[in-house]
Amino acid sequence: MRLLLIEDDDILGEGLRDFLRAEGHTVDWCRRIADTAAWLGEPFDAWLVDWQLPDGSGLDWLRGQRERGDVTPALMLTARDQLSDRVLGLDVGADDYLVKPFAPEELVARLRAVCRRGPGAAASRASYGDVEVDLAARAAYRDGQRVELTGREWSLLEALVLRAGRIVPKADLERLVLGFDAELASNALEVHVSSLRRKLGRELIDTVRGIGYRIGGRA
Repeated sequence: MRLLLIEDDDILGEGLRDFLRAEGHTVDWCRRIADTAAWLGEPFDAWLVDWQLPDGSGLDWLRGQRERGDVTPALMLTARDQLSDRVLGLDVGADDYLVKPFAPEELVARLRAVCRRGPGAAASRASYGDVEVDLAARAAYRDGQRVELTGREWSLLEALVLRAGRIVPKADLERLVLGFDAELASNALEVHVSSLRRKLGRELIDTVRGIGYRIGGRA
């Protein structure tokens, strides 16, 4: 998944960024609300938002995104542990609420949960012909046999499965899978698509010429 982390604590932010990257996710990290302006319009699978930031409220930032119609799954990260705070955070638009301190493993599990139940999201397990994808286990199977994928290959497969049935524009898919590394290799996405097709079957991923890619047939 491609994640936007909004967190001003350097130690926590670095720890989360490194842990999530080790788990195979792409992470873009902002320390202030003002820094998020550079990322508006970018495709993300989820936002991780601290409530109290140096230049404002992460909750107010989230409220603004919801008012603009953005339904990207959001997880609030905060030390505010009162019931009234939890209720307010969820009412404003957070999909889940995690009180600091927390284990990064729990954060990853909650991320998977909010992304599975987000708008149009895939179930934990999805089947496409002889291919089965288990998002929770981060595993792909063909004819019942597990197929070993690289980190980038898994990120590409996951991005498509989370948007099954929809055409994902190439530019969005590059950002979701590669982040800004997409600027370094213009054909990197095609290389990963080709590799996935070789391992899981050419019919798994549709190319929609001039637009992007799709998994799971027509919406």
